[in-house]
Amino acid sequence: MDDDLFFAGVSGQAAAVRDGVVSSRELVAATLERIARHDGSLNAFTAVVADAALAEADARDAARRADPSGLGPLHGVPVAIKEEDDVAGLVTTFGGKANRTPRAADGEVVRRLRVAGAVVVGKTNMPEFGAWPFTESVAHGTTRNPWDVQRTPGGSSGGTAAAVAAGLVPVGIGGDGGGSIRIPAACTGLFGLKPQRGRVSGAPYPHLWWALGTIGPLTRSVLDSALVYDVIRGSVPGDRFQLAAPPMSFVDAVRREPGRLRVGWSTKPVTHGVRPDPEHVRAVHETAALLASLGHDVEEVDPAYPDPTTAFVPQFFGGIRAEADAVERPDLLERRTRETLRLGRWVTPKVVEWGIRQGEKVAARAGKVFERCDVLLTPTIAHRPPAVGVLDGIGAARASLAAMPMIAYTALWNVTGHPAASVPAGFADDGLPLAVQLVGRPADETTLLSLSAQLEQARPWADRRPSL
Repeated sequence: MDDDLFFAGVSGQAAAVRDGVVSSRELVAATLERIARHDGSLNAFTAVVADAALAEADARDAARRADPSGLGPLHGVPVAIKEEDDVAGLVTTFGGKANRTPRAADGEVVRRLRVAGAVVVGKTNMPEFGAWPFTESVAHGTTRNPWDVQRTPGGSSGGTAAAVAAGLVPVGIGGDGGGSIRIPAACTGLFGLKPQRGRVSGAPYPHLWWALGTIGPLTRSVLDSALVYDVIRGSVPGDRFQLAAPPMSFVDAVRREPGRLRVGWSTKPVTHGVRPDPEHVRAVHETAALLASLGHDVEEVDPAYPDPTTAFVPQFFGGIRAEADAVERPDLLERRTRETLRLGRWVTPKVVEWGIRQGEKVAARAGKVFERCDVLLTPTIAHRPPAVGVLDGIGAARASLAAMPMIAYTALWNVTGHPAASVPAGFADDGLPLAVQLVGRPADETTLLSLSAQLEQARPWADRRPSL
C-alpha cells in the first residue's frame, strides 16, 4: 500500500474507504503490517489486537456493502487508544503492571469511536498513571520520537503521539492532565487540542485527575482533530464536569474564517526559574508576525500569571491516588509511583476539594488576560525534547524537577480548564519539530480550531514525514 495513504490522516483514510479505493480490511491489515515493521524502534504500542481489528474491519466492510449511505464519519479508520482508557477485552494498565483483568466494556470515548465506524488496533504507551511528561514505563519500556529515536516524544500521551507522527495510525486518543496532549504534540509535530474541561466524557471514570484532566485526540491536521472531537465530545450522567454543546460543530469551525482576532503573545513562562529555548521564542515571534500578516491585531502582553501550585499539586497527588487505589496489585506499582503516593499522603479528599476551589480562583485571575485578547499565544514547552532515559534511576522529587520545563506553559490551563492547543511551527536546527500554544477563552475551542486551521493553511505542516 502506498505510504501516502498512511499519512492521509483521518479524513483521507475515511474518504478512501467510503469511496471504495480501499476496503477497511485492506487498510487495517496494512496498518497492522506497518506497526509490526516500525514499532520495534519506537515502542509506541503496548498491545496490538490484530485478530480483533481485522474482524472489526470485516464488519465495517459488510456494513458498507449493506448500506453505503449510512457510514459513520470514521468508518473503517484504524485508531489507537491510550493505556488509561478502557477497551473491552484488554487490561487498562495505566502504564504499569498492577492491573491484570481485562475490561468487560469499552469506555465512553472508545464506544463513540466504534459507533462512528473506527477500528481499534491497539493501545499506546504512557508513564505509570501519566504522572510525567516523558513516556518511560518500567512495565512497557521507553517510547521514542520518530523524528529522532534518541529523543523523547514527550508525555504522558507519548505512545499515541509517536504512533500518529510515524504514520502507524492516523489518530490516537490521549489525555491531558498537565499538558499530556499538547507536550507530545509539540515534540512530534502534531496538532493537539486540550478541550475545555467537561467537553469529553471520561466514563466510566467520573473524572481524570479531578478538575485537571480531559481526553482528546492527537492528529496530523486540524481537520482530523475536529472530525474526531465531533464524534467523542459530549457528557454522560455521572461525569463530575459537564459542558453545554458548542455553538457549532468543530468541523464547521475549521472550515470557517476566524475573523479578525485580538492575539496577545508572551514567552514568559508560568513556572519561575525556567527559561525558554531561543528556538521556541523564535517560533512565537514568527507566528505572531504571521498572524499579523493574516489581518489579526497582534501585540505582546503580560499575562500576569497567577501561581497555580496550590490548585495543581493536591489534584495531581489526589488523581494518582484515586487511580492507584483502584488497581488490583498495588504491590506491583513502580517504586517512583509508591514514593509519589507517600509524598502525597497529606492529600485527603477534603484537600482535593480545597484544591479544586483554589483552581477556580486561579482561573478567575488567569482569565483576566482575555479582557485584552481573544487568544493567547505562547510556547508549548520551554526546552527542546530531551534524550530518552530522563526518568532512569530517579525518584519522584527529581522527576518533578525534570518535568518543570515541559509543563511550564501548559499546566496552568489544566487548573483553569481553558481550551489550549499545540500548533506545529516548523522545525528547529536539531531536526525536531517546533510548536506554539494557542489558549482560548472558556469553552471557545471553535475559535482555536478556526485560527489553527488558518495557520495550517498559511504554513502547512502535515506533509512532513519522519524517516523511519
